[in-house]
Amino acid sequence: MRILLVEDDESFATIIQELLSNQYYLVDLASDGEMGWKLAEAFDYDLILLDLMLPKLDGLNFCKQRRQKDDRTPILLITGEDTSTTKVAGLDAGADDYLVKPFNLEELLARIRALLRRGHDALNPVIEWGLLHLDPSNCQVTYGDQLIKLTAKEYALLELFLRYPQRIFSQASLLDHLWSYDEPPSENAVRTQIKSLRQKLKKSGANEVIETIYGLGYRLKKMSAPSLPVESQQPASLPQKPDLLNLNQIWQKQKYKYFDRLAIIENAVQALKTNNFTPEIQQQALREAHTLVGSLGAFGFKEASALSREIEHLLQVNISTFDSNLENLSTLVETIKQQLNQRSLDPQPSVLPPALPFALPHLKLAKLLIVDDDQGLAEALVAEAVTKGMIACAAYSLEQARNKLQQNSPDVILLDLSFPESTESGFELLAELATQTPPIPVIVFTAQESFADRVKVARLGGRGFLQKPISPAEVIETVSKVLQKFQANAGKLLIVDDNLEILDWLRSVLEPWGLQLILLDDPQQFWSTLEQSNPDLLILGIHLPGVSGVELCQVVRNDPKWNDVPILILSSQRDSEMVQQVFMAGADDYIQKPIVEPELIARVFNRLERSQLRRKIVAQCYPGVQSNPNQPKIESETSVKSDTINIE
Repeated sequence: MRILLVEDDESFATIIQELLSNQYYLVDLASDGEMGWKLAEAFDYDLILLDLMLPKLDGLNFCKQRRQKDDRTPILLITGEDTSTTKVAGLDAGADDYLVKPFNLEELLARIRALLRRGHDALNPVIEWGLLHLDPSNCQVTYGDQLIKLTAKEYALLELFLRYPQRIFSQASLLDHLWSYDEPPSENAVRTQIKSLRQKLKKSGANEVIETIYGLGYRLKKMSAPSLPVESQQPASLPQKPDLLNLNQIWQKQKYKYFDRLAIIENAVQALKTNNFTPEIQQQALREAHTLVGSLGAFGFKEASALSREIEHLLQVNISTFDSNLENLSTLVETIKQQLNQRSLDPQPSVLPPALPFALPHLKLAKLLIVDDDQGLAEALVAEAVTKGMIACAAYSLEQARNKLQQNSPDVILLDLSFPESTESGFELLAELATQTPPIPVIVFTAQESFADRVKVARLGGRGFLQKPISPAEVIETVSKVLQKFQANAGKLLIVDDNLEILDWLRSVLEPWGLQLILLDDPQQFWSTLEQSNPDLLILGIHLPGVSGVELCQVVRNDPKWNDVPILILSSQRDSEMVQQVFMAGADDYIQKPIVEPELIARVFNRLERSQLRRKIVAQCYPGVQSNPNQPKIESETSVKSDTINIE
């Protein structure tokens, strides 16, 4: 897919271009409306991303003129103006969609996918699965000679499974692909559509086309014979992209900004020579030297970074002592300039960005927010994070960071402590994040050298402390390790209740805390699901069809492989006899309905922590012996042929 990006903000355009390139889109960049127009005339694009306020030719007139030329290319307007009048004007001009800055990168990608789904189906060949044929040119589905009548959503679901036969689609992923981003339905709608599609396929003779992968989602069932056609046999992941992201490319784009910073320090040295040096000039030069320490080191200029540190130290002394340091300052600045002009960045190994997670779509891409006032360094970190399979965005001030946090919660935050142009430091934001629930892991990334700062970060709940200079690759590697460790602390829960509303509510309450949920509405599948999923904790409804939660609890306690797994029972009954039955059956806790959200969360984590502590004690006292040696370990995905509730 080829996309035209028309944006005059160079830094913003760089981030968007690199994000899209790593999603395997071919991106052409135009910095003004006229250049964008020329490119649109010269090439056929699948999508145009268009800023509203552009030099030479603004976004509104660009849209109008393209539509007047009968250009039907989807256009997504991107602008900082958030008024209904502007939005209406943009849509009236012919734009297909409208996105207001600042926005979440996931939302941008979702809207792009939605627009690209339009208008190109006629070019695609017939897709086959045995005797099942789907023809995009006329939107018809047949099995043998029999025409299958499907609704629009059922057709879209079937086409998605046929086009990506090896991909597992979670319910959230299906919502993202097939429903409007602005007004997504509940995940119950996915289950309803899947069930209806299966019934129609089965009625036509196409049995078991879509299989349920328990706890993960749905996918096209593998065929033993006949073999799938060429299109269906292609791997679900997209082809690897030959053009690689690396720091050299980003440095070439951003290096002029660092020469500008050096120029500010040079002006300070000149002011010293002419006796015009002031505290204001001193602070400005100090701020630029501080930024260079971390930035140059991140781009591979280790020696220049160390020299910048020396400049920072020299600028921190009293003005009256500067005379003796004047010559030293001039020499250091000149040496850094020479290094940046003469030395290329160390060559880096060519590492292809990983394919999008089609093979494991149930794993959401980790969302990283980078908060640093050094725009060049932040962009380098964003690019490095994207190549590692993350969704990353940057905020260049604490105010921007707070705005982004209000719009969407990231999975992890990389936070600088120093913001010289602000009255605040990163500590204020870290303190705010420390009170947030569920918690977001924060890694401090700073050039400040202070043990007191390290202690303060630890007290405020920071999960890591990185000292600049350090390469973006090392930074993102640390981010990945912290995120993995943070997510590993969460447990896997098997929840059994025939009330779908209760299951959906429990999902909405527990999933944001990083807990992996397996939701089951059919108690007859409890035992097979238990052995397949290997949960850390069970939550059982008490009144279930065919068997009670108390009986399930007794079944678990009677088996030596599972008799130590924590069990919580949910019930609306409050009589002492029922409570006694629950605990006599071996339950660890009893939660009365209506469920109080904070109480539920506290009880779940309390039981998980106790279980983890017990396993550690057993491991320490009896090395080599598991607390539950017979408990099975699942090392591969397992499919369950049912319409049970599935959560990614």
